[in-house]
Amino acid sequence: MAIEIKAPTFPESVADGTVATWHKKPGEAVKRDELIVDIETDKVVIEVLAEADGVVAEIVKNEGDTVLSNEVLGTLTEGGAAAPAAAPAQAASAPAQAAAPAADGDDQLLSPAARKIAEENGIDPNSLRGSGKGGRVTKEDAVAAVEAKKNAPAAKPAAAAAAPVVAAAGERTEKRVPMTRVRATVARRLVEAQSNMAMLTTFNEVDMSEIMALRSKYKDQFEKTHNGTRLGFMSFFVKAATEALKRLPAVNASIDGNDIVYHGYQDIGVAVSSDRGLVVPVLRNAESMGLADIEAGIAAYGKKARDGKLSIEEMTGGTFTITNGGTFGSMMSTPIVNPPQAAILGMHNIIQRPVAVNGQVVIRPMMYLALSYDHRLIDGKEAVTFLVTIKNLLEDPARLLLDI
Repeated sequence: MAIEIKAPTFPESVADGTVATWHKKPGEAVKRDELIVDIETDKVVIEVLAEADGVVAEIVKNEGDTVLSNEVLGTLTEGGAAAPAAAPAQAASAPAQAAAPAADGDDQLLSPAARKIAEENGIDPNSLRGSGKGGRVTKEDAVAAVEAKKNAPAAKPAAAAAAPVVAAAGERTEKRVPMTRVRATVARRLVEAQSNMAMLTTFNEVDMSEIMALRSKYKDQFEKTHNGTRLGFMSFFVKAATEALKRLPAVNASIDGNDIVYHGYQDIGVAVSSDRGLVVPVLRNAESMGLADIEAGIAAYGKKARDGKLSIEEMTGGTFTITNGGTFGSMMSTPIVNPPQAAILGMHNIIQRPVAVNGQVVIRPMMYLALSYDHRLIDGKEAVTFLVTIKNLLEDPARLLLDI
């Protein structure tokens, strides 16, 4: 019975997708719920799984082809026998054929056990050197060759990595690869944001001494209490941002045509870097989450982003975004707002710097903060007040608990 392999049902916000990778070829067997093909959309990579046990019969859409919602990608023969099943019979006949010329002079120096080990491990029997009587290749010689082969790949990557360094003088190489849909979408949206918004950025700095001391004092107990969840800095920033958004609702709003939409909740997008580009999964109702919930959510999203497992629902929406260029060493930047949101907070590297405290010059761990905002919706006073609120809450974390 033939079963159609179809693209998933895309949400309204996703027009189409691209066939990224076929994990099975025609004639290969698959199990029910086994991954067959990846579909890349503008936001995430969606896995298409087998509906039943069978064999891939035909591929209709090749890698790189554009597909629509529920479009046929290929066909699966339910319960069919895989074409590669014939391979063992051929392999079985190979030793018999190889054994036939055993009467030749060279093969008389190779023991049957040594030959079997060599063939099972993909080693040319004629390449083996014998240590036995009269140069006979023993089982131990074959085992030694197998071990040498296992260790050989460790040296190959180093040689490959060094190849560009020893390239011929004047040689100029280029590599052209198609832009992924995620990268292309990020590029398009960022250009649109700069073209369609009156975007400005305001800066401030925050003394991270109190947060770092709090984290250092309680991080071990926090991890034990919350089942291995680690206490980082991002949860403090998310909590501070949700409190500041409550006080300045325009920063949490968005523009829809001629209307301003004020959101009565704080869905915080946390920018995460992945191999396919920047993605922004969303912490829903972050205002009601504790530090442990926030850290666990961010850790889960980070793992999903690395594994390409983020869903479209997890990437959709968001009323405010936080991005942390400090993880890569950035000291200062101007983040770009993620439409239709009105603002984005940029975190940066923590640097030990001399600052004036009560008339004295002291060394403190300082971080620059940047708030990019849509000036059509947010006035300068609101933007500066928002950033100062973030600063005050972080420099005196007790304010987060006392709601002051």
